[in-house]
Amino acid sequence: LYTSLIESLTICARQRIRLHSIGIDTWGVDFAFVNEEGALIGLPYAYRDPQTIGKKEEFFEKVMSADELYGKTGIQHMDFNSIFQLYTLKQRKDFGLTHASRLLFMPDALSYLLTGRMVTEYTIASTSQLLNPETRKLDEKLLEVLGVSKSLFADMVEPGAKVGMLTEDLCEELQIESVPVIAVAGHDTASAVAAVPAANKNFAYLSSGTWSLMGIETDGPVVNEKTTHYNITNEGGVDGTIRLLKNITGMWIVEQCLKKWHKEGTDYTYPQMVELAQNARPFACFINPDDPGFTNPQDMPKAICEYCARTGQNAPQTHGEFIRAIFESLALKYREVLDVFRELSVNPIEKLHIIGGGSRNKLLNQFTSNAIGLPVVAGPSEASSIGNIMLQAKAAGVVSTLQEMRNVISVNVEPDYFSPADAEVWNEAYQKYISIIKK
Repeated sequence: LYTSLIESLTICARQRIRLHSIGIDTWGVDFAFVNEEGALIGLPYAYRDPQTIGKKEEFFEKVMSADELYGKTGIQHMDFNSIFQLYTLKQRKDFGLTHASRLLFMPDALSYLLTGRMVTEYTIASTSQLLNPETRKLDEKLLEVLGVSKSLFADMVEPGAKVGMLTEDLCEELQIESVPVIAVAGHDTASAVAAVPAANKNFAYLSSGTWSLMGIETDGPVVNEKTTHYNITNEGGVDGTIRLLKNITGMWIVEQCLKKWHKEGTDYTYPQMVELAQNARPFACFINPDDPGFTNPQDMPKAICEYCARTGQNAPQTHGEFIRAIFESLALKYREVLDVFRELSVNPIEKLHIIGGGSRNKLLNQFTSNAIGLPVVAGPSEASSIGNIMLQAKAAGVVSTLQEMRNVISVNVEPDYFSPADAEVWNEAYQKYISIIKK
C-alpha cells in the first residue's frame, strides 16, 4: 500500500498535477507496531487471519463478560476487533507487541510513513473496541486488563486535523513540493457515510461492498438493552456524530463464489452475472449471510450447499441459482436489520441511501427496495474517496460542516432511484427467510 502511494505521488509529479493535500482512509481494526527507533516491526496481521478464532469467547470467559465489554464500548462483538487481536498477541508474547513503542491503526501508519508524525485518528480508533463512546477516549480499564500501556497510543485527533507535511527526504526523492497530510475520517465507512447525499436526518444508510454496513446517524452513542441484544455498534463519525450500525457479510459471499468458479475455468462479466440471477428461479432457498460457515471457507458454493442441507432446503444447482439466492438473502437480511434501526431511530426512516461499490448492483438495489418497502437512493459508488476528499476540503476551509459537505456532493453526483414493488411476494419470502435462519 505504501509503495502504491509513492507510485501515485510519482505519477502526480510526472504529470505536473499540483496537490493541495493528501488524506488516507482504510478498513478498520487492523494496526501496525513501531519500535523506539521509529521503524515498523514486521508486517501487520490482517483481520481475516485465523489467529483470533475462538479468542472472543475465551476473553468473555476469562477476562470480562460480553455485556460488560459492550457496556464500556458500545461496539459490536466480532472476532477480529482490535481488542481480541491484542489479547491474542499478548498471550503469544508476540515480538511486535513486546517491542512496540507505538501502535498505529492502518491509515495512521501510512500517514506516519509519509510525514514522520504519529497520531490516532478518532473514527479508525473507534472500530477497535477500546474506546469509551461517551468520553471518546481509550478506556483505561480495558487497557489494564489487556496489560497494554496507554502510552502505546499516539494522541487522538478528530477528522480534518492536520497530521503533518510530507517529509523533506520524500519530497527530494520524488521531486515534489511538500503538502499537508490530513487525518480524514480514517475508517473508510466513516468517510463513506460522510458522503451520503442526504438533505435531512430521516434516512438509513447501507455501505455496500465486501462488507455491508447498515445503520443510522445519531448525535451521541446509544448503548442500552436493545443495542446489546442486537449487537449494534457505535462507531465514530464526522462532526461529533455516531454511526450506529451493524456489520453484515456482504458481497464477500458472491466474490468467493466467483473466485471458486474462476479456478474451475468459468468467468462472468458483471452483466452476465446479473442476467444469470434474473433468469434463475426466485426464492428457491435462503441463507443467513452472517452464518459463521461463510466467514472464510475454502469452497463458498460448497458452504452454501452445506447450509441448505443443514436447514432442510434444496441447494442451488446452477451458478445463476447461487447468485440469485445470495442477492435475495442479502436483501432480506437488510430488512431484518433495518427493522431493528426503525426501533432505535428517533427520526422516521423515509429512505435508504446505498453507497459504495455495491450501489452499482441495480438488481440487488431493486431487491432491497422490494424487501424493505422503502425507496432506495443508490450512489455515490466511490463514497469513501468522495468523503475523504470533502474532509480535506473541510480542512482547507472550503466547507465548514458535514451538511455543507453533503450539499456539495448532492449537486455533483447523480444517484439511481428504486421504488418498492411486489410487496406481498416479498413479505411472504421474508417470513420464510426468518423461519429458515432460526433453524
